[in-house]
Amino acid sequence: MDKTDVIVIGGGAAGMMAARGAALAGARVTLLERNEKVGRKLYITGKGRCNVTNNCSVNEVLANIPGNGRFVTGAMHRLPPDAVMELFEQLGVPLKVERGNRVFPVSDRAADVIDALLRELRRLRVNIVQDRAVSIQTDDGAVTGVKGEQGEYPCAAVVLATGGASYPLTGSTGDGYEMATRLGHTLVTLRPSLVPLEAKESFCSAMQGLSLKNVTLKVKNSKKKVVFQEQGEMLFTHFGLSGPLVLSASSCMREWGNEQYTAIIDLKPALDEQKLDARLVREFSERSNQDFQNILGALVPRLMVPVMVELTEIPPHTKGHEISKGQRRRLLETLKAMTIHISKPRPITDAIVTAGGIKVSEVDPKTMASRKVQGLFLAGELLDVDAYTGGFNLQIAWATGLIAGESAANYCKA
Repeated sequence: MDKTDVIVIGGGAAGMMAARGAALAGARVTLLERNEKVGRKLYITGKGRCNVTNNCSVNEVLANIPGNGRFVTGAMHRLPPDAVMELFEQLGVPLKVERGNRVFPVSDRAADVIDALLRELRRLRVNIVQDRAVSIQTDDGAVTGVKGEQGEYPCAAVVLATGGASYPLTGSTGDGYEMATRLGHTLVTLRPSLVPLEAKESFCSAMQGLSLKNVTLKVKNSKKKVVFQEQGEMLFTHFGLSGPLVLSASSCMREWGNEQYTAIIDLKPALDEQKLDARLVREFSERSNQDFQNILGALVPRLMVPVMVELTEIPPHTKGHEISKGQRRRLLETLKAMTIHISKPRPITDAIVTAGGIKVSEVDPKTMASRKVQGLFLAGELLDVDAYTGGFNLQIAWATGLIAGESAANYCKA
C-alpha cells in the first residue's frame, strides 16, 4: 500500500474520532481494525442504544471522572459535550436527552451512530483495513510503521486506540497495552469498572432475574461512609447484583484490596418510615385473616416473598392480626434497608469499562502524544482514565480521540 501519514490502530469510538480528526487536519489516514466491522463495542453501549455523551458542562464531566480527570481537562474544553452533540446532529443522528442528562440517538439505535461515523470516514477518504496490529515499529525512538498479521504498514505517526480489556468479544483484548509497554510505557494495574457485583448472601440467586425499578441503592464502605447513593433500576442475578444502579455504584468502589462494601436497598423510597408503617398497619388490618406470606405479595415482587420471610424471621403462616409491633418493625426495616454484603466485582471481562491503563504522566495532555516515543499518540480507554456511568466514558473517548488524531496529523506536517 502507499505510504500513509497516520495509522490509527483500533476502530472503536476513540479510533474513529482520531481517524476523522487526522483526516480533517489534512493527513492521509489508514484505520486498522481487527474486526470485520468498526465500532463493535459501541453496539453494546447503553443497552444497544449508545449513550453518546452527557448534556452537561465541562466541570460536571470532570466531576464524574474519578480516575485522572485532571489529565483530560484540556481535551474536554477542546471537544465539550455540546460540541459532541452538535457533531452527531450534523452527521445525521438526531439526539435526545434523558434522565441524568444522558444523550441517546432519537432512534435508540447504536448502529446509527456507527453508520454516521463510517460515512464520515469514507467521505474523508480514510482507508479502513481489516487487520490485527501486532507491533508498532520504531527507529531511533520514532515511529516508522505498524506490523500487522496481514502485512506491514509504513507511516510517520500512530494513534493507539485499541480500547481496554473489558468485553474481549468486541476485540478489546488488551493488545494495545502490550504494544505500548513494549515501547517503554508503564501499565497501571487494570481493574473492572462499571461492573456487576458478587454478593455473599445466597438469597440473591433465589431472586435471579428479578428487576427492581425506582429503588434507592446506597453503598457503604467498612468505615460506614456512604460512597454511593442513587435511585433507579437494578437486577438480581445468580451471582449477586447487576443493572444500571449497580454498575454506577461499582465505579465508586475503588478500594477492593482493603475495603468491605455493603449494599443497602430501600425498596420503598417514596415512603418515609411513618408513611410506610401506616401502610403496613393498613395491610395487616385489611388482610387480618390472611397468611403473612400472602400479605407480602401486595408489598414486594413474588420472587422476593420467600426472601422477606427469611430476613424478617416471621413465620410465613402467621395471620395478619397476629403480627406483633416488633415483627412489623422488622419488616419495615427490611423494606427500607435490605442489606447485602458485596464479596467482589465480577471479572474485568464482564466490565463495561476498564479502569487502570497506560500511565497518564507518560502522555502529553495537550496533544495525547507519548513522552516515550516520537510520533506515537494514545487515546480512549487504553489510558488510565475512567468515569462514572452516564455517557462520560464515551465523552472521554471522543475528546481524546479527536486531539490524538489532530496532533498526529500536525506532527506529520512538522
